Amino acid sequence: MSTLLSINDLSKKYRRSNGIFTSSLHNAYKDINFTLEQGKTLSIIGESGSGKSTLVQTIAGLRTQSSGEIYLHGKPLSKLSLQERCKSIRMLFHAPSDSLNPKATIGRILAAPLKLNSNLMAIERDKQIKETLNLVGLLPDYLAFYPNMLSSVQQHQVALARAMVLNPDIIIADEILAGLDISLRFKLVNLLLNIQEKKGVSYIMVAHNMSLVRHISDHIIVMHNGEIVENDETETVYSSPKSKKTKHLLQSHQPDYRK
Repeated sequence: MSTLLSINDLSKKYRRSNGIFTSSLHNAYKDINFTLEQGKTLSIIGESGSGKSTLVQTIAGLRTQSSGEIYLHGKPLSKLSLQERCKSIRMLFHAPSDSLNPKATIGRILAAPLKLNSNLMAIERDKQIKETLNLVGLLPDYLAFYPNMLSSVQQHQVALARAMVLNPDIIIADEILAGLDISLRFKLVNLLLNIQEKKGVSYIMVAHNMSLVRHISDHIIVMHNGEIVENDETETVYSSPKSKKTKHLLQSHQPDYRK
């Protein structure tokens, strides 16, 4: 399996106020190194403030790193055009209702990425949109709907369709399972796995639910205070955690865990 994404010595510093006239530099994350293979799922877990969301936002291009480099297919991400980056890496946000334009139909929402990042003609865009809707389990009828006409899970499906309509290499999902009841969480997870099987897309998941993380992930990274404290295959992390922080997370979310 070839390496799709490589993160090399990535760090992010930010300035925090210490009072009216003073401030100091702090690390959102530092010395981050990991790789992601094609068609695999990497989950990043950790307590609030551990730096995981800032890290994935950097990979998605929403923030800039202070140092280090991100490589996609062996090429520095900083050297790619905005269009190339948008087509390769897409992001799903925690609350799709906040990221879907309430004044636009689902058809317009899904057409926008294709108009901005592809040279497809209108008839080709229409075909791509309908195929993508089918991929996420929605009918073409939804193209005339507005986001507020959809259920929470349907909004997630539309957000996923918007991410998949460009056939990206990587989808980053930041806490998209939070706020859903358990049955809807598993429905969304199974949809993600089905899409991965069909399209070979890779996922980077930020999540808290340890059962779902184990179900969907091939590899797990545990972060604490902006640093990686565990980086291994999923079953190894669960069966033989090396970090005290990992053991604490497992004990917190799995009462029967006694390692």
